[in-house]
Amino acid sequence: MVHFTSVALAMASAIGLAAANLSGDMTYYAPGLGSCGGTNSESDAIVALSYLQYNGANPCGKTIKITLNGKTTTAKVVDKCMGCAEDAIDVSPSVFEDLADLSVGRTVVDWEFTD
Repeated sequence: MVHFTSVALAMASAIGLAAANLSGDMTYYAPGLGSCGGTNSESDAIVALSYLQYNGANPCGKTIKITLNGKTTTAKVVDKCMGCAEDAIDVSPSVFEDLADLSVGRTVVDWEFTD
């Protein structure tokens, strides 16, 4: 049974099912042409994930739910953040303001893929 559980967890992890809740720094940036091919503005609900989150998978167009102190918002993956730690996210100013004041600059959030 232990071997089966290990194999099942390894398979789920490989296809992205095991990574339900993640926690990392959230910062904001001035979007433009993203690595997913579209152009976005500061008012769009978008997010750039760490390049490490692209690890063989293409998260472009997927939605994430971001939570901070009981507040929740969503953002669409449109870009890659080359300077972000693995579970850190870089969001548009409008997404950041849904959860915190821009003057904060950086805060730790919980986030997960919704699709």
